[in-house]
Amino acid sequence: MGEKLELDSISQIHEMIEYEKPKHPLITLIETSKIPSNRIMPLVDRQILSNLYSINLKNGQECELLYGRNHYDFEEGSMMFTAPGQCFTPFTQSKRVETDKPGWSLIFHPDLIRKSSLARKINEYTFFSYDSHEALHLSDQEIKTVTKVVMAIKDEYSQNIDVYSQDLIISNLELLLNYGKRYYGRQFITRSNMNKDIVIKFEDFLRSYFQSQTLESQGIPKVKYCAREMGYSSNYLSDLLKKETGKNTQEHIYFYLIEKAKNLLLASEDPVSSIAYLLGFEYPQHFSKLFKNKTGMSPTEYRK
Repeated sequence: MGEKLELDSISQIHEMIEYEKPKHPLITLIETSKIPSNRIMPLVDRQILSNLYSINLKNGQECELLYGRNHYDFEEGSMMFTAPGQCFTPFTQSKRVETDKPGWSLIFHPDLIRKSSLARKINEYTFFSYDSHEALHLSDQEIKTVTKVVMAIKDEYSQNIDVYSQDLIISNLELLLNYGKRYYGRQFITRSNMNKDIVIKFEDFLRSYFQSQTLESQGIPKVKYCAREMGYSSNYLSDLLKKETGKNTQEHIYFYLIEKAKNLLLASEDPVSSIAYLLGFEYPQHFSKLFKNKTGMSPTEYRK
């Protein structure tokens, strides 16, 4: 594994791959077919930390990646979103073939949106934290739609910048992200049968966790822990569960926790504080507050 490379600016990326001079300091569209082949190999096996946002449409020519814990060779027409602070490693060069499929990376610096309403909403686009095996798979028509939007962004930042440029670039960027939200919603629906299997597997996992000694020894399971055990990113698992059941990961955890608490309250005369510690709470008052919030009664009132 080579040394880590940290990406902080648009100009740094253009220089690194010997791409044409950037037309805007905070946003760029890099088309895969225009990247010189000899500029990919120096990046292979180097861990890259990006401090930029990127939206990527793959057309089958790109390098495979080590992203998260696994290697992934993206299919044609798959779309992936990354946020600042994420790492990836190109590890081999795919054979470059002639194709009329578009492939591009829209990359932008956080400063581009910092003073806009999009900055306050960017975390709502949870797919920026999905793992790469949770990529979005697009139809040909969907590819045309998103590519049209990114080309509009490119046209806008390539012109002479005026007082309207920033708003138009950001509004088109938000439109692109909303298409991503829509298409992920469609993907969850079309994969419903597979997702139902995941829901069943997750509920079995929680049921087993709360019935075992793990709860007492390790405490209440965290969302990140559950997602890792299921093989998904935290946001992807929560979004999938929300689509299928109406409850996200944390709500599922609380449901099984409260059911376990009810059983313990009715099956013993142990003090509420002892049951709270048994359930993994460091402070009994936190247990009592959560229990009342979820049931409308305090633990003592429920027991009576």
